[in-house]
Amino acid sequence: MHKGFTVWFTGLSGTGKTTCSRLLEQGLRAQGARVELLDGDEVRKRLSQGLGFSREDRNENVTRIGYVCELLSRHGVIAIVAAISPYREAREKVKAHIPNLVEVHMECPLEVLIKNDVKGLYKRALAGEIKNFSGISDPYEPPLNADVTIHAYRDTLEEGVARVREKLESLGLLS
Repeated sequence: MHKGFTVWFTGLSGTGKTTCSRLLEQGLRAQGARVELLDGDEVRKRLSQGLGFSREDRNENVTRIGYVCELLSRHGVIAIVAAISPYREAREKVKAHIPNLVEVHMECPLEVLIKNDVKGLYKRALAGEIKNFSGISDPYEPPLNADVTIHAYRDTLEEGVARVREKLESLGLLS
């Protein structure tokens, strides 16, 4: 049904990266695919514990996730990543090492994310309680040429995942 590849969801906090990645994971598993989901929050607890949120530490986190994806993909597993991964340079370095990496940009205007701030993170970041918060006190560099862009403020997550699947099929990664 498939060969190993990586789908990397990037975007600001609250754009739906985890939800979309889980929807994609569930659909692929239902078809019998071997899939592993690397969620940014979980990776920080297990693989990148001890890293902070400086540019260097965030890049190291992306590098570690990328290494795991490279191994999984090489062994025929679909790796799905849901991580802010804010810096373009780090994402580009990972792409250079992983054949068949599909980058998905979860795009949403900052004012919409602040308005829909379910976890209260943007409120805390704007109040200065959270330092190095992507999009507020730290930059987020959107991809210049994402393979798929999901407009989280107007597309349903299901529509976005369907577009990701279409892209994977058009690249010959899924049959």
